[in-house]
Amino acid sequence: MSPANPTNPSTLSGTGAKRVGPPNKHQLALMIWLAVFPTLVVLNLAIGPWVKDLNVIARTFVLATVAVPIVIYGLMPRLHRLRARLLTRRATA
Repeated sequence: MSPANPTNPSTLSGTGAKRVGPPNKHQLALMIWLAVFPTLVVLNLAIGPWVKDLNVIARTFVLATVAVPIVIYGLMPRLHRLRARLLTRRATA
């Protein structure tokens, strides 16, 4: 089986480079924590004064409504690419 075989799911089509599999649950938990914690800290600092008078449920709703898209669409794809780069670099070293 050729490394550049596009029908081989373990390779990237046409590049010959091995694909990095999905993260295990521990790696995913760390990636989520690395994305969520700083996002919530920054959001609390940025919009905390505006939502301080809301009750805890409304404040949590506002923070989650802003944080989830930032984490899912902004940070997690970058963390997945960083993880793939690190694992690929380690495999070739």
